[in-house]
Amino acid sequence: MILPTDPDNKKTYVRDKFSSISGKYDLLNSLLSFRMDSYWRWRTVRMLKGSPAGWVLDLCAGTMPLSRALVRGLSGRRVMAVDFCFDMLRAGIGGRAGVLPDNIVPVCGDGEKIPAATASFHGVTVAFGVRNLGRTMDGLREMHRVLKPGGRLLILEFSRPTAPVIKQVYNFYLNRVLPKVAGLVSGDRDAYEYLASSIAAFYEPAELMRMMEDAGFSGVKRVPLTFGVVSVYVGEKR
Repeated sequence: MILPTDPDNKKTYVRDKFSSISGKYDLLNSLLSFRMDSYWRWRTVRMLKGSPAGWVLDLCAGTMPLSRALVRGLSGRRVMAVDFCFDMLRAGIGGRAGVLPDNIVPVCGDGEKIPAATASFHGVTVAFGVRNLGRTMDGLREMHRVLKPGGRLLILEFSRPTAPVIKQVYNFYLNRVLPKVAGLVSGDRDAYEYLASSIAAFYEPAELMRMMEDAGFSGVKRVPLTFGVVSVYVGEKR
């Protein structure tokens, strides 16, 4: 699959694709990850424990599963859930997870121009959304801008396993099995072929970590999960 190269065209393409699968998105995530997506979010939330109570930004929030995990797992938090696809937010408000808690505020907005004041949040989370930004550095700089000093950025993102056997199994599943199954359930196979192509084209971990540092983050590190299928990238604003 050929991915859009122009940043604005990419954003339009991604928004349209997520709109088309918004109603089945949560079901497919759980099914296709063998329910591991809940564990990955749980691990991410734990990395914000100890941060001050107050506002957290969940960027590229989609149907807001990570937003819900944040308010369940961390006391005294309010979450501003930002996504540029209105249909995804709408699906999350009344979806499979039930009524949206009052301490989650959904906002339709652009991750490259975050609709929030400078130094607004004690934490910023992004789950499987950095790949979808048209201009990754713009998004990272915006994440740094809206964090309070001492705040932490957590990026949960797919990565590519390097162990030979795991790599072969993963690539077969991602490129051959997942698009077929997801296409049958969602009615849009292209959306899941985009998923596989975007993972293959995404930055190597070391490059993404350098970009985080260039955006101003300190103490940048990577925590691989599930044989390196996903990673949590951590950075702090000094």
